[in-house]
Amino acid sequence: MAATVRWPRHIGHPDWRTFAEAVRGRTIQDVRRRGKYLVLPLDSAYLIIHLKMSGDLAVVPSDAPEGRFEHTLLHLDDGWDLRFSDARKFGRVYLMEDPTPLLGPLGPEPLEQGFTFSTFRRRLRRHARKLKPLLLDQTFVAGLGNIYADEALHAARLHPLRRSDRLREQEVRRLWRSIRSALRRGIRHNGASLDWVYRGGSFQNHFRVYQRAGEPCPVCGSRIRRITVGQRGTHYCPTCQPERRQ
Repeated sequence: MAATVRWPRHIGHPDWRTFAEAVRGRTIQDVRRRGKYLVLPLDSAYLIIHLKMSGDLAVVPSDAPEGRFEHTLLHLDDGWDLRFSDARKFGRVYLMEDPTPLLGPLGPEPLEQGFTFSTFRRRLRRHARKLKPLLLDQTFVAGLGNIYADEALHAARLHPLRRSDRLREQEVRRLWRSIRSALRRGIRHNGASLDWVYRGGSFQNHFRVYQRAGEPCPVCGSRIRRITVGQRGTHYCPTCQPERRQ
């Protein structure tokens, strides 16, 4: 393997020159995921990629025309490239001997067997935070993004500004189930294709509330509202998800 780096800041660690030299001759052994990170164990060290908002990975022939936003190119064997296209330049690539400093702080994976109701309840009780920002905190639950937080909260009938430490037992259980259900729905529909940088997904055709402000709630018919919570656009139904006094 070899690398071409067209935008140095795409490389999060080490510096881009060291990165390009260090990956030369290495072999990708596997492809894994941890939270929102793609983890590619090499014969030595780990190649870790975070796509962020607009990142896209594609395996293409090495002689294929280069795209405008292909900032990091990994040249594989037998005439193939792994190309990282990133229109907004938020994505990052890391080469690390030990991935623990990057991946260690991440919370549990919500679809793994160990993410039980009791585990989730214990973690929830440790915090006194608004639900939406807490769900987006990757140290609390790994891999949950803005779309899935909104969808899960609607299914659980919980307002995004509810306090995490003041939920009743049945509300905690609904949220635990809804998080897992929202992620499974997204996987079933290959994720969401929301603008020109994404492709192949159809989950956007099945949203309950996300990006549906002003449209009727699929459960009660009330108009869905949009607010900003923690600098993130947040969608909810005022009838299904009433805001309670804390």
